[in-house]
Amino acid sequence: MSKAIVKTTFEATRTLRPIYTGGSTALDASGRILLSCVGEDALILDMETGDQLASLEGDGEIITSLAITPSASHAIVCSRSMSMRIYSLSLFDDSSQTIETELLRTVKPHTAPVVTTAVDPTGTLLATGGADGAIKVWDIRGGYVTHTFHGHGGVISALCFFEVSTFDEKSSSKKNKSKRKSLGDEDEEMGDVTSASTDSTAGFRLASGSEEGRVRVWDLHKRKSIASLESHVSLVRSLSYSLSENALLSASRDKTVIVWDARTWKIRRIIPVLESVEAAAFLAHTELCVIGGENGKLRVFDCNRGSEVTQEQEAGEEFETIVAIQYSLGLSFVMTVHADQTLRLHSLDTLSDYKPGSSLEPLIVTRRISGNDDEIIDLAYVGPDRSMLALATNTESIRVVSVAPSEHRRSEKVEEYFGADVTHLEGHDDIIICIDVDWSGHWLATGAKDNSARLWRLDPQKSSYSCFAVFTGHAESLGAIALPRVPPPVGSSAYNDPVNHPPSFLVTGSQDRTIKRWDIAKLAPLEGSKPHTPKAIYTRKAHEKDINAIDIDSSLSLFASASQDRTVKIWSTEEGSAVGVLRGHKRGVWSVRFAPPNTPVVNSESGTSTSRGLAVTASGDKTVKLWSLSDYSCLLTFEGHTNSVLKVLWLPPPQVSNPAGDDDDEEAASASHTATQTRPLIASAAADGLVKIWSPYTGEVETTLDNHTDRVWALASPTPSGSRSDIKPTSSKLNTTPYALASGSADATVSFWADTTSATYTASVNANSARVEHDQQLQNYIRAGAYREAITLALQLNHPGRLLSLFKTAIDAADDPTLPVEDRELAANSLSGNPSIDEVLQSLDATNLRTLLLRLRDWNTNARNSRVAQRILFALFRSYPASTFVELATQSVRGKNGRAAAGMKDILQALTMYTERHYRRVEELVDDSYLVEWVLGEMDGGVALGGLGAVNGDAEHEKDVIMLEA
Repeated sequence: MSKAIVKTTFEATRTLRPIYTGGSTALDASGRILLSCVGEDALILDMETGDQLASLEGDGEIITSLAITPSASHAIVCSRSMSMRIYSLSLFDDSSQTIETELLRTVKPHTAPVVTTAVDPTGTLLATGGADGAIKVWDIRGGYVTHTFHGHGGVISALCFFEVSTFDEKSSSKKNKSKRKSLGDEDEEMGDVTSASTDSTAGFRLASGSEEGRVRVWDLHKRKSIASLESHVSLVRSLSYSLSENALLSASRDKTVIVWDARTWKIRRIIPVLESVEAAAFLAHTELCVIGGENGKLRVFDCNRGSEVTQEQEAGEEFETIVAIQYSLGLSFVMTVHADQTLRLHSLDTLSDYKPGSSLEPLIVTRRISGNDDEIIDLAYVGPDRSMLALATNTESIRVVSVAPSEHRRSEKVEEYFGADVTHLEGHDDIIICIDVDWSGHWLATGAKDNSARLWRLDPQKSSYSCFAVFTGHAESLGAIALPRVPPPVGSSAYNDPVNHPPSFLVTGSQDRTIKRWDIAKLAPLEGSKPHTPKAIYTRKAHEKDINAIDIDSSLSLFASASQDRTVKIWSTEEGSAVGVLRGHKRGVWSVRFAPPNTPVVNSESGTSTSRGLAVTASGDKTVKLWSLSDYSCLLTFEGHTNSVLKVLWLPPPQVSNPAGDDDDEEAASASHTATQTRPLIASAAADGLVKIWSPYTGEVETTLDNHTDRVWALASPTPSGSRSDIKPTSSKLNTTPYALASGSADATVSFWADTTSATYTASVNANSARVEHDQQLQNYIRAGAYREAITLALQLNHPGRLLSLFKTAIDAADDPTLPVEDRELAANSLSGNPSIDEVLQSLDATNLRTLLLRLRDWNTNARNSRVAQRILFALFRSYPASTFVELATQSVRGKNGRAAAGMKDILQALTMYTERHYRRVEELVDDSYLVEWVLGEMDGGVALGGLGAVNGDAEHEKDVIMLEA
């Protein structure tokens, strides 16, 4: 059996993508289905699992408003193109985790873009407010306008459906009824019918607010405005109605919230909130309301007292401004949407203890969802089992997300899904540029543009994520940071309890062109909330330009610094002196990494590595270089990227297991031995959006990973130093994440790559075994003369050459004149010339029939094979009705590469053309045969004349005349 080739393969199994990039949002009544904007498209998301259920493709213009019905049966998308699309949504199925969408209709609702929308509680009516100052009410299922209201003088900025008690209306109808008693019984009866038919809609109202500060209330039954409320002096941003309070709440950017009595439409209370309000909502069955605005904090007010219930909160940054509040009756949380494209869920549990006049702590944020990570600058696997990922996302904080379940992390059920936010590490004053993690995953170092570095202590077991130390002293922003990534001696206290033993030291590099070493092993545990502020052990002027990367080798005796000055310097960790320089790159060096411990020796034309180890670098000159640390020479140069290489990483060898059942096979065992690799790989990420995996022993690219649309800044592996043995086995579920590599890009996505080398190798070995078995079986059928089984198997295996040979052999055997008379008679009555072939041809399924026609098309192009092709074709057309071929022509078939396969119409057309050509050739041969026959006859006469001479001349002349007359 031939050996299977071990090919390194990776597959993008999961991707963290933006789920909200700003704009409108909508939440269904259950609080589970979220409709959000991502660029020009709308996404439907499951709030419990974080899964994307469906995507609604945009029309090329920015979305201006979104709406979803309370039961999530319909979704409405309005865009700047002045179009409104109404989608029907299938019932959400937990098993499939998808929602089927169907575009019902597209309409142009207004003469200007729709600014705001609202759906009534029953999910049947939709209100749209446009920039043209008009309001329209639509029947969602029917897609037609039921009401049109005019009266506002500017853009409609807020809408709210509500239903009031019809007690007053019924009382007035009774008075009108008593007045009509003199009109007779018939009129009275008709009045009762009219009253009964309108009672169901008499209480429906629509409140609208505009940029001029006016609020109007519309009666949907009477189709007119019943109140005009003019007290705000700025744009009205939010409207909410409380049935228990029988009041309407209006919130404006004039820093006030007004409570209106729904019976008299008089002002019940004006609440000065002292901030520009962007959203407000009544809480169900209470006198409380939630308010959010420019301060970025969710506040709770008592609408009857006009006082704030929550204790005073410090105003947030401008990017934290609350732009919308999503809340529905019966929800246990309020969702706030912030200007920084984050969603926060605030628990309402503490409000159950509220007593009028008391104050409460601010609402607890139970979840924080990052809608858009912007540019991924750096990332690292963290946690003792690498079940979390730390992301530096062009902001002042580190986002830590869950990427796998963990027995070490205490978390709520809602946080267990892939990509859920676990915590945010906040403390830096400017954008974080670089991060690094130690061997244990409990300590994370960050460097930022605020000229400082921080060391974070991560204890998932206690849900403690705190800043342990702050390192200040650099004159410019930090561009590189490194922690030791090899475990301490086994049995030491640092090995047994890493969460309480920080790494021994930290090295930082800055745009001020200096490197600093900081000792942190002797720092005492924190007693309060104030972090340590150690001083640098030494500072060295390292390079002539910015320092981009730093790495510490496995012996902890050396570290390397990479710079924009096109060099990499190797330093002594203890003394801080340069011991070597790596020169050879033609542009700035972006990344450097030491090889894992016990890396096998590399042999190349340029030299051989020694026990001192290897280093790999990535540069803006589009190359990756492998260096020997014995003489600091370049061993290999990897070329293949088409843009600057920004990150480089060592990966552990692929784990390839021998497929079951091959242990007794000598060749399989040999193949398995070949597959067991001990050589690490190199991963590189570049500005061309690609990640490449290289073999440092061949200098060739193993595979290319393509799942990004912009430059890839970051790479991370669950194994810190690139060796599978460098993580302390803290549990039986060591390294529970199945992702061998994570890549972060400027397209705001993180791709998780699983090493599928073992699966690919196993599939290759199994495929080789199956191919050999099938080949043997086919040969057995041929030797036994079992044409029916042999042809069926050849069709299934898609072996065109053997199939043609089988047909030729079977048909030639049927034409053999030495066959018994009975067999010759059976062959003569057969369509193809062989009864066995007829049985096969008459029992083909659609797939095999199509495959056979495809082969016949190819065979028919060759005159030598046309006899067999025509005979099989004749049998097929006699065995199947025309409808069968028509059905095949209507089916769409895809090839293995995903492209459309040849259509049946093209196949039949090709068969027709070559068949006509063969028939013309045969007819020409028949015509030529008559001429040949005549010439031969003439030649026979000429020979006779020459042979007999004049003796029989008269007799021969007489024969010639007779032949010509004939």
